[in-house]
Amino acid sequence: MTDSADDDTVSSRAQATRRKHVCHGEYRSPAREPFRSARRAGLTRRGFLSAGATALGLVVTGCAGPAAAPARRLQLTLVPPTGSYPIGTVALHLVDHSRRDPWLPVARPRELMISVWYPAQHVGRYPWAPWMPPAAGKLFLTQLIPAPPVVRPGGRPSSAPSGPPGGVRLPVTRARLGAPVDLSARRCPVVLYSPGYEDDRELGTGLVSDLASRGYIVVTIDHTYEAAEVEFPDGRVEVSRQQQNILAEIGKAATVRVADTRFVLDELVALNSGVNPDAEHHRLPAGLAGALDLARTGMFGHSEGGSTAATTMAADPRISAGINLDGIIVPADMPPNATSSLGTIASLAGPVAKRIGDRPFMLMGNASHGLDDATWKSFWPDLSGWRLLLSLKDSQHHSYTDDEEFLSQLVTAGIISPKVARQVVIPTIGTIDPGRAVAAERAYIGAFFDLHLRHRGGSLLTRPSPRYPQVQFLAR
Repeated sequence: MTDSADDDTVSSRAQATRRKHVCHGEYRSPAREPFRSARRAGLTRRGFLSAGATALGLVVTGCAGPAAAPARRLQLTLVPPTGSYPIGTVALHLVDHSRRDPWLPVARPRELMISVWYPAQHVGRYPWAPWMPPAAGKLFLTQLIPAPPVVRPGGRPSSAPSGPPGGVRLPVTRARLGAPVDLSARRCPVVLYSPGYEDDRELGTGLVSDLASRGYIVVTIDHTYEAAEVEFPDGRVEVSRQQQNILAEIGKAATVRVADTRFVLDELVALNSGVNPDAEHHRLPAGLAGALDLARTGMFGHSEGGSTAATTMAADPRISAGINLDGIIVPADMPPNATSSLGTIASLAGPVAKRIGDRPFMLMGNASHGLDDATWKSFWPDLSGWRLLLSLKDSQHHSYTDDEEFLSQLVTAGIISPKVARQVVIPTIGTIDPGRAVAAERAYIGAFFDLHLRHRGGSLLTRPSPRYPQVQFLAR
């Protein structure tokens, strides 16, 4: 990768996926107004960085691949879960035969992959779960290092070599594949997790595994053909089919996500009654049926996943409490052309809050994301129940994902150059210490669900804590 001072870069995992699989040629991002809001709130790494390129007068063309990294060996890691329970996990393949997949040109039922994380016992006899299945993981690694085409004003990108970062390996999680459920935990509250737009469910593993270690059953959802890569049990990997203009697709994606999540809730009801919803009928972990306390269900997500938590709550009373991690509110079932600007979207965010009613909801933003976000400003006053608005100092949009740890480790190892760190990594995860970011996020997410699903604790949510000085209380 060239390191000349006049080079400007734009990047994202989703961009790299698209360059690798679907070359659309020239791309120009939406207007400057979405760029200003996306920079504060973020839709995806693609939304932030590609819009930034246009604001700088740059044009991204062609299908250049990621730049090759130095062949240094690095095992990526995640901070271990902090709860008292060992954890297990199982992936399930779900098929909604009542719904045609809206992203495909041919009539096929909607397919999803989910993972269930839970308190486990007798874990020593079961293998450690990989962070991502192997075929999808190989693709993810080719896109891990932010290294998109280099562009100059009015120019074409310079050529760049492609390939995965040599010697970099994805983490092994602290969960055991298929281990029995710890029945001493009794029936566990259930929390759903939805990832950001064009992100994978695995990017929430650090937060999700910590909740499971605290006695929750957590279900993560991949939104197929929007997520960057989804691996199914037969080995096929389905990649994103989203178009280049994020505002043209985000409204449809919001509607699809709500339908996906409500279908998953239905399948969890079946699973809890003893029905195996897995399409291949793979054996479920012992004790999983009957372990879910679906009367205590919450939901959280990052970016568009946080919006999905809000819009699904608005549509489905089964979700009792929700958290939005740094995502603008994008309502489902919007009228045609409603996504032409973020201002129009914002005008529809208030009714989402009204439908949530008095159920508790928490917004948690990056260092520069608060009520200056027009969608949050519209949403916030119409929440009639318990509410809290927090901000994380020195953070950026992807500080709420496993990228906070991954990218920091790649910089420390010298695999990401100082220049790329300045151009791309800091705008993506900020300058906050990764350990402090992870600890604060886990603490406040755990405290929220403890208070509203278990009706215990909650003192952490009443005032700023000296243990987590990075967390700022903005409104309540």
